[in-house]
Amino acid sequence: MKLVPIVVCLSFLLSAFEPSCADDSPKPSVVKISVTQRNPDFFHPWNKANPTESSGTGFVINGQRIVTNAHVVRYASQVYVQPDQSDEKFEATVVAVSYGLDLAVLSVDNADAIASLKPLEIDSSITPLRSEVNVYGYPIGGNQISITKGIVSRIEYTGIGGNQSGLRVQIDAAINPGNSGGPVLSNGKVVGVAFSGIQNANNIGYLIHSTELLGFLKDIEDGRCDGKASIWDFFQTVENPVLRTWLKLPKNVGGIMLSEIRDPGKAYPLQTNDVITKIGPHPIDSQGNVKVDELTLSFVYYCPLLEKEGKVPVTIWRDGQEMEIEYPAPKEMRTVLPMLEGAYPKYFIYGPLVFEAASAELAFAMMSDSRWSSHLGTRKSPLFSSYQNPPDEPDQEIVIIPSVPFSHRSTKGYRPQPLSVVESINGIKIRCLKHLVEVLRDVTQEYLVIEFAERGAEKLVFNRKEIASATESILADNNIRKQFSDDLESTWNSRKPQ
Repeated sequence: MKLVPIVVCLSFLLSAFEPSCADDSPKPSVVKISVTQRNPDFFHPWNKANPTESSGTGFVINGQRIVTNAHVVRYASQVYVQPDQSDEKFEATVVAVSYGLDLAVLSVDNADAIASLKPLEIDSSITPLRSEVNVYGYPIGGNQISITKGIVSRIEYTGIGGNQSGLRVQIDAAINPGNSGGPVLSNGKVVGVAFSGIQNANNIGYLIHSTELLGFLKDIEDGRCDGKASIWDFFQTVENPVLRTWLKLPKNVGGIMLSEIRDPGKAYPLQTNDVITKIGPHPIDSQGNVKVDELTLSFVYYCPLLEKEGKVPVTIWRDGQEMEIEYPAPKEMRTVLPMLEGAYPKYFIYGPLVFEAASAELAFAMMSDSRWSSHLGTRKSPLFSSYQNPPDEPDQEIVIIPSVPFSHRSTKGYRPQPLSVVESINGIKIRCLKHLVEVLRDVTQEYLVIEFAERGAEKLVFNRKEIASATESILADNNIRKQFSDDLESTWNSRKPQ
């Protein structure tokens, strides 16, 4: 009688170690990624920050490619891939990247190094809530692969990276540094890519849903990443009963009201106070959401799925009438503070002054620092007040002086604040950094008068010939190789003899 449970236990234990189970393990397909990064130095844009070493995770997909997060390989000067249980690191190259979705694809320079690794299958369906998942990766704290279990607790259509939105999955398992880019599996298929966590919360991690990964892989089939169609206007709910009466909305009609058109064109088909009641055939509720399987998601979820030639079909309610229109859904949000997306800041040095084209990354960094945010907010800096504004002209940028001027006798008594926004030079309103270079290239007046946009900013007046002639010595004294970023070389060198 006592032998039966022992035999059963032995049988169970043996079955747990059958070869087929080992063959199906995703562990061999999960790799460690080691990176040397050179980030921008926003206050000294002619420089790159000192090299830093970091690591993340990736996994093999079809075509002997490796998926990871864009932030793992951003500004990478060297990328190495190390398979599980291997002591070798192999050089890799970033072949495609979407900073908006925080996804990247790598190729290993020595393709034979991963030829034997089985590609992981990517799930194309919406992951049910409460699904059990396993997170694979190489988080800090050890060198071996880590596997943690969790439950899908929330799925939302929200911001992921930069100005791009997508399906974000919340699980009750921590995502730690080093986990980024690792696969999250359920029932043997990839259902997400680990990308972030909350430092002060216990066991909360976030994934980029597998459908976003599949969309990205389809997007880059032609060799470039175009991005996702989206709607960039501002909206408010129509829950308030007085608002609904004012809009003449029937009781059984939901929708989301257009409160502000972010980037209107001459033939923009929508008006403020229009209520979008459907996107395609999908009804929108009074909070601006749609039903997708068991989920309730923002109506913008359907934009990339319904977009054709930059437009999506919507039904709107206007002045008591229902009508169907084609809503513009561009793949990029135009802004005076564009994302660098892996590029370095553009700059120009003239005498003791450094000029830089401001970026969204710079603005976000300053807004997240309480000292800078208070300082810039008090001065009413356009870095804060205009960071989401569309450009009035196609090439419009915010141009700043990122740091105090170099030491030179011409700056005596001047104390311009770092990150001050250039408003005009000799009365000419500065449109962008290239325009500033053109103005300084072509100016013939004896004096340069530089004015800034911030409240209370001082005016700088220089003798033009004095500071122009000081440029070369200032560059030499500060070990600066070039007066300008590469994109401005042809503009500056096309100046006419004076």
